[in-house]
Amino acid sequence: MRFIYLLVVFSFISGCMDKNAKPFDMKNLAKSDIDMVADVNLTEWRKLTRELTIKLYKRNPKELQKVAGMTVNQRLDQLFPIERLPNGFPELNNTDGSLAVTLAFSEEFEGDRVFAYMAGITGMLNAAYDGKKEIFFLDDLNQQKLYNSARNLESAAWHLNNRKDPQGQLYLLSNGISEEGITNYSYERILGKLIGIQDLMARIISDKTNRTINRVVQGAASMTFLPI
Repeated sequence: MRFIYLLVVFSFISGCMDKNAKPFDMKNLAKSDIDMVADVNLTEWRKLTRELTIKLYKRNPKELQKVAGMTVNQRLDQLFPIERLPNGFPELNNTDGSLAVTLAFSEEFEGDRVFAYMAGITGMLNAAYDGKKEIFFLDDLNQQKLYNSARNLESAAWHLNNRKDPQGQLYLLSNGISEEGITNYSYERILGKLIGIQDLMARIISDKTNRTINRVVQGAASMTFLPI
């Protein structure tokens, strides 16, 4: 009888729902409003980093060609697996996160710099959410990790726009001006959105837990990334 009662209640709720609303999901009962905001941010950073990966490979096709037979879709599958590799990627000396970003701009590195750069960015963002795919009521996000990831993204953006090889050429091409004189800042906008998402989430979690964020003064050109 109890099961039948619950079934009737859920059927009534479903019948009263707006036809344009998303279907009710039982797991949302274990989520607070802030958890749902965090889920939106998780979805958004994955969408933005996928977009950035594709754009960087279009601008730097030679990087993809460094691994025979490699495709952009295969790279995306590596960067966004069902389960993240615990010790990074073997071809990046078993690193991801800030170490992979540093590797992407190393003179000695001869591998795929786009992959190293994006493995670094996705690794830092993944760590900021403790590797979680979605957030539930009992999950405890850390405002300092979120804040530090935003500062690290600022540094990563500076490296992308400024780091050059011994011949004076940028290691990776991104923003630029076309032959028609049109300025393209789309890469910078994506990174700016990622930074904004992390800063906003850090503020939300700080307000929720009443924990202070240790705001670090760090120049964008700093080679030292903050711990996450």
